[in-house]
Amino acid sequence: MQDVWPTVRAERQALIADLQGLSEPQWETPSLCAGWSVHDVLAHIVASAKTSKLGFGWEFARAGFDFDRFTANGVARERGVRPAETLDRLRAVLDRTVSPPAPADSRLVEMVVHGEDIRRPLGITRAYPQDAVADALRLQIRTSEGFGGGRELVAGLTLVADDADFTTGSGPEVRGPLLALLLTASGREVATAELGGSGAETVRERLASSTY
Repeated sequence: MQDVWPTVRAERQALIADLQGLSEPQWETPSLCAGWSVHDVLAHIVASAKTSKLGFGWEFARAGFDFDRFTANGVARERGVRPAETLDRLRAVLDRTVSPPAPADSRLVEMVVHGEDIRRPLGITRAYPQDAVADALRLQIRTSEGFGGGRELVAGLTLVADDADFTTGSGPEVRGPLLALLLTASGREVATAELGGSGAETVRERLASSTY
């Protein structure tokens, strides 16, 4: 199994570099996560970076085994009074290598997808490592929608990256940039505009009626 942590560290570092010059209004820009600002998503990334398997069990129980409440509690806990404080908290966990009870590649999903949740609304672009994006996508298409994945979204379809050597599935083709495929499989409708192929409209329709 690939050691994801060097990539996770590099992505944390890249996000810090991209965000350290933001203005106060930019921090309150709505992210791609409904109801969350850019600042909120950063706080969530910090909370996830601090959450071990044992810590997850404890905090999940405190949230009444409600995943949405658990996530909201993490954002509230790690969101500093000022964005610079939250950014410092990410710097403090730069080298941290603990994870909630989930596959290791979920840490790649965390950093790439949430990285785009922040960057896209701000007009910031990043060239992510293609291997990391591909591994994250492989995990997302195995993961059910209820756990934040896209298994139901892409069932019966073939995903084809037009900028990488990546093809998976069977059925009508959904073709586009590897990152757009990952974001779509993670429930981000904005990325479906970059997709083509005979199966693209099916994905759009499924996503529009999903619970994301």
